[in-house]
Amino acid sequence: MNPNSFNLSALVKFLGRDDWALQFEEVMGDHFWPVMDEFGLDHEEIAEVLGNHWAMTLWGCAFEDFLTQVFEPDGRKFVDIYLKSRGFKETARSKAYLKAIGTSVISLYEVSEIVPGKSFLARDLLRGGEPVAVSEGTATQTLRQWEKIAARIVEVGGTNVITGGLLPYSPEASEALLEGLKDMSGKKRSRKKLILDDDTLRLAAPLFTHAWLFDTLPRLLGDDQPLVCNSDGDDIVFHEVRFPLEAGITEKDIADRFAGIDDLRQENPQFWNWLGQRPTAGAARPGHPDALIAGVTMEDGTPVLGNLEVKGRFLALMVNSAERAQRGAELVQNILGKMVRTPLTTIQTIEQLKAAHQGRRSSPDDIPPEVATPLVHAMLDKQYRAILDQPVAMLGDITPHAAARTKAGRKKVAEWLKYLEMRSQSGPKPDDPMATYDFSWMWRELKIDDLRR
Repeated sequence: MNPNSFNLSALVKFLGRDDWALQFEEVMGDHFWPVMDEFGLDHEEIAEVLGNHWAMTLWGCAFEDFLTQVFEPDGRKFVDIYLKSRGFKETARSKAYLKAIGTSVISLYEVSEIVPGKSFLARDLLRGGEPVAVSEGTATQTLRQWEKIAARIVEVGGTNVITGGLLPYSPEASEALLEGLKDMSGKKRSRKKLILDDDTLRLAAPLFTHAWLFDTLPRLLGDDQPLVCNSDGDDIVFHEVRFPLEAGITEKDIADRFAGIDDLRQENPQFWNWLGQRPTAGAARPGHPDALIAGVTMEDGTPVLGNLEVKGRFLALMVNSAERAQRGAELVQNILGKMVRTPLTTIQTIEQLKAAHQGRRSSPDDIPPEVATPLVHAMLDKQYRAILDQPVAMLGDITPHAAARTKAGRKKVAEWLKYLEMRSQSGPKPDDPMATYDFSWMWRELKIDDLRR
């Protein structure tokens, strides 16, 4: 059963009676005023930034919160007054749905076992308990395994359904919400898992709107571009430094000079990886602590600083920062000397690379999915197997294998794997090789597959 099949237009129209509209505006203010003050936007401007779908979803979140409110001095509840006055016009199922909303609470859920068009499992992250099966048609088309959502789940006729206001939460929004709930509930200093009761969650309903908007609006307004750096802590800016070869110099001459250089590992006659030093255990992470680290490593964990490739009459150095471009150019010139001439450099930012990729149409030269998928999956197998024995920031800078040896560590490893799985499915195409990668072997390897639920 799809909750969207319930028509609430008569209920919304009933808002115009007596002073209900004014009371609803107060609830709307609780959900939106702090955000409006922070961003200097009115409600209409926020709706314009979000688009009609999300503006209506947020309106629905506030409206459903309003339906749960008990108003003094006589303890009135809007749903009860409506059903007493107009309930004869509603079906038995609709009346059951409205009564269920009136006693519902919003919570943060983790999604799993999605059956598109039919159902999913939802684990309540704030009240605890086992996952419950939810019957849902529309949202299951876009939900991702292990995604976190803010929603109200109600039981109607023995079936769990979601109401209209469902918000997908990023990991950052989830963390902000949890911090806000700890502050509100007075459990900020507690090290125990946050467990809240229904009364606390009813009071906290506006926080769910705040957390989602404070995470979403900066990205839509272009104010919150993620900070990305490489493993050296340098800002990511892609450089290609092209060294023209002097007359008479061949690729064999280049290979002979590069042979025996410890920092260069040859992959084929024209291609070398430029390697750095493996980080020592416990070493401080370079760069901004909140930055995303982008980089490639060899199977043994050695970082790859860049690549060198002979392309016709050029030797191309490809790196991802200005600092590495300078170091790499000096390395090449020290090794090759007069075998190369003055280099030419081209630069591309992350934004330019994304724009170029988004504007590119597919061509017959693109690798077909049936060819790309096994190649990408084999690469990911190799990469993730190496990561299992490397320090991971989400695990407190210890390796997954080490973390999985303790009860607390097992839970952290499970969260880390769920994060990897969810992120792998975030691309626009469900058949993308990244989206179809199967992480189940990692759960088994770490002996925590009992937590994959």
